[in-house]
Amino acid sequence: MTIPLTFAGFATGILIFGEMEMDPTKPIFNLDPMVVYGAATIGCAGFGYLMGPIAGSSCWRLTHRNAMKLIEAKDREFHRHVVKNRVDPTSQSATNPVPDFYGEKIGSLKDYRQWLRDQARYKRKAALPED
Repeated sequence: MTIPLTFAGFATGILIFGEMEMDPTKPIFNLDPMVVYGAATIGCAGFGYLMGPIAGSSCWRLTHRNAMKLIEAKDREFHRHVVKNRVDPTSQSATNPVPDFYGEKIGSLKDYRQWLRDQARYKRKAALPED
């Protein structure tokens, strides 16, 4: 929905600012009115670009309600796994920070397995007494 709404915003900007009468002798913000109207048209396209993902995700959620329940259940299960397997942050120090405490860098099964290995390595490292 991003690309169609970008074009729709641009077209709307052209319709609005292309039809406005401008007096070249009266600057807007001390700029030529043509420059201001052109920037406003580009701004309308930018607004459409920003609204595209919002509209697209809303439409997808409305049309795939059954799938959303399954996705949310998987997300809850994944969150439980992350909470269960992450290390205790009270044992961290400036030289030994907790590795990715919230699991934000997990994007695939491979990343999840690496995250588990990093958590286990940190637990072993934190459990060893310092010399």
